[in-house]
Amino acid sequence: QVQLEESGGTSVQAGGSLRLSCVGSGKSYSSYRLGWFRQAPGKEREGVAGIDTDGSAKYLDSVKGRFTISRDNAKKILYLQMNSLKYEDTAMYYCAAGFYVADFFRTSEYNYWGQGTQVTVSS
Repeated sequence: QVQLEESGGTSVQAGGSLRLSCVGSGKSYSSYRLGWFRQAPGKEREGVAGIDTDGSAKYLDSVKGRFTISRDNAKKILYLQMNSLKYEDTAMYYCAAGFYVADFFRTSEYNYWGQGTQVTVSS
């Protein structure tokens, strides 16, 4: 079992940067595929980025070139570096972990979720 806790969300102006962190606990953390999702008010939760156990990553088209997902298995921390933030990036951001993730952008693929951290981008 894995427990996840996000941090780093705050208010920022458009064009700014933030780094989100997700601290994990539990055995076999390095064996989990990990992802970042976000949910804006009135919208469905959407996958932003996912990272495999070998460090390979995939991104939502709208964040490619701006966001970078990374993981530190020794510290059991997942990161999301967000640059050139836009108003439309405003959302609650969640990290997630799953063993058998075939589609990084599908919420049902993940077994464990954090509570979320709020990112607000002002234009």
